[in-house]
Amino acid sequence: MSAKITEIKNDRLNEKYYKIDHESGLTVYVFPKEGYKSTYAVYGTNFGSVNTHFVADGKEIISPDGIAHYLEHKLFESEDGDAFTKYAKTGANANAYTSFEKTCYLFSCSTKLEENLRILLSFVQSPYFTDETVAKEQGIIGQEIRMYDDAPDWRVMFNLLGGMYHNHPVKVDIAGTVESIAAITPAKLYECYNSFYTPENMALCVVGNADVDMVVSLVDELVKKTESKQVERIFPDEPLSVATDYVEQVLPVTVPLFQLGFKADGSVKLSEKQTAACEVMLMTLASNYSPMYKELMDNGLINESFGYEQLEGPYYNGLLFSGESKNPKAAAEIIKKHVSNALENGLDKDDFEIAKKAIYADYASYLNSVSSIGGALISCAFTGRELFKTIEAVAQLEIEEAEEMLKFLLNPENTTLSVIRGGQENV
Repeated sequence: MSAKITEIKNDRLNEKYYKIDHESGLTVYVFPKEGYKSTYAVYGTNFGSVNTHFVADGKEIISPDGIAHYLEHKLFESEDGDAFTKYAKTGANANAYTSFEKTCYLFSCSTKLEENLRILLSFVQSPYFTDETVAKEQGIIGQEIRMYDDAPDWRVMFNLLGGMYHNHPVKVDIAGTVESIAAITPAKLYECYNSFYTPENMALCVVGNADVDMVVSLVDELVKKTESKQVERIFPDEPLSVATDYVEQVLPVTVPLFQLGFKADGSVKLSEKQTAACEVMLMTLASNYSPMYKELMDNGLINESFGYEQLEGPYYNGLLFSGESKNPKAAAEIIKKHVSNALENGLDKDDFEIAKKAIYADYASYLNSVSSIGGALISCAFTGRELFKTIEAVAQLEIEEAEEMLKFLLNPENTTLSVIRGGQENV
């Protein structure tokens, strides 16, 4: 097969990587790191837990909740053995994960890269599902689901999403429910596999002690060119308003957990510059040197577990503030007060400059981590963004651009507070 190889450079950071548009339709990224002994590889598909409703080649399909995660588990099994057993013989450290929008299979190794890549490319392309093996997995994943049902950190997030979203499947647990996975069959797994595990819907990223020609040669040999699938992902209409402003659950915790979610318009696809502006804006607003953080700490309303993140994907977007608090409602009010103040008066210029430099330094630092680079590249593959453009956008960001994202993403009147408490506290 043939491939178009594009070198992508960043002179400021003195880094480069290669994007390979392979004839099979697969997008391949190779990021060589001179002097590194380890290599990280991730092979992913643009198919996650939210993709349960779609049209493939004219046929409408509604799959059970949790099927993407179920498929991830089952792909490690094949007629000629388990992939983990094969990796054990090479000394590689292998894993996989399913998120809302993608499923990824990965390994890290210091030797036998070619052999490990062969294992990765082979088992992901060799589905093997039978009634017996699918039924066996239902019990295993059912136990996993029940375990997470009792995990406070997990429940506080999905309770929040259930409060923020009326209809969007992002509010459904990634693993589904015991009831939904009971409806999964080999036929349904093959249906999803054949729709989404096609080269044009997938990407391979190899970072570290890697040679471009070797990777391309292996892809030429092992990646199967399949018939192109026309797949349309379908999402329900989702109001901009939150479904409810407060959700509470009692679980055995010593200190209540909380997450405060700000719901934004999920129909807008963010550019590299907007993504950078969001990161800098969030750090300016809520980092541990911000007035918000100081007031929360001075009032004993948070501890060092306090954090924040953006949750963004197909047709959903929101910002989350989370932590432990003896009075989650009071903490939420202070967070909203500082957001309102920033909306009215703008971001602090000195804090903005500190945040911009800190985030740029973070990017420069994680370019020393092969797994961080691999994770960033696989995300870029499915969002259409380019890694170095995002980093450069941070360096060139103006405060007005961060304030625009503040207005777009943070509406104090459109929030949900999720609380997990131990049963004795007044919240």
